[in-house]
Amino acid sequence: MNGLLETLVFDWNSTESAALPFPGNVAFDDETLRDGLQSPSARHPAVEEKLAMLELAAAVGVTSADVGLPGAGAAAARDAEALCAGIAGAGLPIEPNCAARATADDIRAVLEISQRLGRPVEIALFLASSPIRCHVEGWSLDELAERAERWVAFGVKNGAPVTFVAEDATRSQPDDLRRLFAAAVGAGATRICIADTAGQATPVGAYRVAKFVRQALAELGAGGVGLDWHGHNDRGLAVANALAAAWGGADRLHATALGVGERVGNPPMEQLLVNARLLGWATPDLLRLTEYTEHASRMVGVPIPPGAPVVGRDAFRTTTGVHASAIIKAGLTGDEELVDLIYSAVPARWVGRRQEIEIGPMSGSSNVRAWLASHGRAEDRAVLSRMLSAAKGSDHTLSDEELERIASAPADGGWS
Repeated sequence: MNGLLETLVFDWNSTESAALPFPGNVAFDDETLRDGLQSPSARHPAVEEKLAMLELAAAVGVTSADVGLPGAGAAAARDAEALCAGIAGAGLPIEPNCAARATADDIRAVLEISQRLGRPVEIALFLASSPIRCHVEGWSLDELAERAERWVAFGVKNGAPVTFVAEDATRSQPDDLRRLFAAAVGAGATRICIADTAGQATPVGAYRVAKFVRQALAELGAGGVGLDWHGHNDRGLAVANALAAAWGGADRLHATALGVGERVGNPPMEQLLVNARLLGWATPDLLRLTEYTEHASRMVGVPIPPGAPVVGRDAFRTTTGVHASAIIKAGLTGDEELVDLIYSAVPARWVGRRQEIEIGPMSGSSNVRAWLASHGRAEDRAVLSRMLSAAKGSDHTLSDEELERIASAPADGGWS
């Protein structure tokens, strides 16, 4: 933000007086090809579509991606291996990881991929940690701790970096989490992941659990172990929770394109990337962000809602007269940043777009003048009046084709 705008915009979001630490550099793990494809509404794409997705993820600043659960079967293993090979072959700046249950077969499926490729593949080893799951499954905490230690050690002994994922961690007792994480870290886990599996957390809860885990790791002498946050959107809080977890100490956030995923999904990656850049936590290049989400939409068969933040069709459009007038006045200053921020918190130019002024029932004369100027037409009072009258009498935003017909109609004629 330039010097003038810093004096014009007071930022209540500043954490300097809120006793919240600056997270520093935050990384992002793309779960579109694993958790995203668990959406009951998702189409399952070909491996070529998945690889194109990874190329776009890398282009927008994602640094790692879950490429599947090879232990789920031969097809899943084949795709995961092809994606790991594709990442290496294309030299993509993105590290693959594979999900695995705490079983020998699942871990071996990932290790075999790593051995054939001749390079380590991170294992995201997940194990339920909450009392409610233990009650249903008939597991004891002693058994969970033993399994965590045994299977993390198995992966590490065979050369794989292991992230231990505490499934349903946001409904787990603090002492239980501490014991499981001590077992995992003691066995060589390089990262710990807090999973909000059921979408239970609020931002306060996400911050508290992340802060607790970060402190517990420090007490274990494992301050260098990475901390992931994996959230779900059941309460509509996934993005806010991920940001709160970062304030609490998480340094890698999981998300999916468009938020697609199990049940109602995960944090939308596009929203996390934009927020991280706005907050100064990361510097992703967002010019291909729309391409990233459009590819994901086609790949999984999930449409992009017009009102989706940042990437929706309406994200930078307005038909409202007051808004249009302010945007036009900002434009007269020649300051593109001012134009972007007068009625938007997210700069449209970051994602290769611009503020769009259109004409509809809520429009004023400013909208019509903007349309005439952008289409190379001289301002004419009769044309302006005719177009504004048509807009006020319409039940929708007028298309360019409709507006051209109205503008070109004879002065004494109608339009249809």
